[in-house]
Amino acid sequence: MTSAALELQRAVFASLQGNAELDAAMGEVRLYDQAPANAKFPYLTFGRTSVYDWSTDTESGAEHLVTLHVWSKARGKSECHALIEMVRAALDDAALALDGHALIRLRAEYSEVRYEDDNDVHHGLIRFRALTEPAT
Repeated sequence: MTSAALELQRAVFASLQGNAELDAAMGEVRLYDQAPANAKFPYLTFGRTSVYDWSTDTESGAEHLVTLHVWSKARGKSECHALIEMVRAALDDAALALDGHALIRLRAEYSEVRYEDDNDVHHGLIRFRALTEPAT
C-alpha cells in the first residue's frame, strides 16, 4: 500500500489537471512537483507536505498539511488571486479517491500572495488540511 500523502498528491494532481476552469485560465494546467527551468507562466507547484499522526485509541489516521504554489509573471496580484480561488473551489471539500486510504476531509485553511523582487514574479500559496484513514 502506498502512503496516504502520496495518494493525496496523486488525487490532487488528477483533480486539478482535469479542471476546465483552471485549464481555460492557464491555457492548460501546468502543475509540477518541481517546475522545469523553462516552465511557461502561470504554473502551479506542489510545496511542503507535512503529515501528523491523528490516530485515536481505536482508529488510525493522519492529518496532512498540503501547500500548493501559484507562480505568475502578470502585472499585479490579480492572476495569483484568481488561480488560488480556482484551486480552492476545485479542492475545498472535494471527495477525492485515494487508493488504500479514505479521505475524511479536505479544507483550504490559508492563502497568501506576494511579489518576489529577486525573481520578478508574483507568488501565491494555498494550504489545505486533509484528514485520512486507512481504507476499510
